[in-house]
Amino acid sequence: MASAEFVFTPPATVSIPVVGQPARFPVHRIYCVGRNYEDHAKEMGFTGREPPFFFMKPADALVVVDAGQTGTMAYPTLTKNLHHEIELVVAIGTGGKNISAADAHKHIYGYAVGLDMTRRDLQNDMKKQGRPWDIGKGFEQSAPIGPIVPVAAAGDAENAEISLQVNGTDRQRSTVSKLIWNVAETIEHLSAAWELQPGDLIYSGTPEGVAAVVAGDTLVGEVAGLPKLTVKIA
Repeated sequence: MASAEFVFTPPATVSIPVVGQPARFPVHRIYCVGRNYEDHAKEMGFTGREPPFFFMKPADALVVVDAGQTGTMAYPTLTKNLHHEIELVVAIGTGGKNISAADAHKHIYGYAVGLDMTRRDLQNDMKKQGRPWDIGKGFEQSAPIGPIVPVAAAGDAENAEISLQVNGTDRQRSTVSKLIWNVAETIEHLSAAWELQPGDLIYSGTPEGVAAVVAGDTLVGEVAGLPKLTVKIA
């Protein structure tokens, strides 16, 4: 069979550097867990351990920042209330469907630090109208991410301290162990709805302290044991 021809050059595969390896991690999909820390749920007007729910971002929403570097994110259009959300990101290395929580860690390739940037005013407008959040969550450059650390070198990432500073001042600080639905439970629920694939990323949720940033701000996100993520809002 002759090789396929395209009407324009296909975009390059989105990929993330891997600490200690020359090979990069190719990205398939980005899944995000909503309201997955109790205190963040409360600050958003909700309480209790509700069933997990998910939304997605396109792979080209990533702003990939290598270790020790500062990434740049353009302040997005249409919003006057851009919020930061620091998150532990789980990188899937082995796919599967209906994965049990007991088996979930066999499917994890590694971990990274990520930001789920949110046009909060647009998201809130969509909530009031009962409409999808895509315009608030899935825009260009809405998912900065640092390099992936393979599981064997990541330490106890799922119980580590997680924090975000803006211009050197603490905004968010908690521990990943406070997730309402932990990583294994999240994978169990997620894989019941979608067949996970190698290259999938799971943004696992953000702790309390989300707030607005403006052009010129520098964000430094950290999960203890993983490379810091530094992003400047252009």
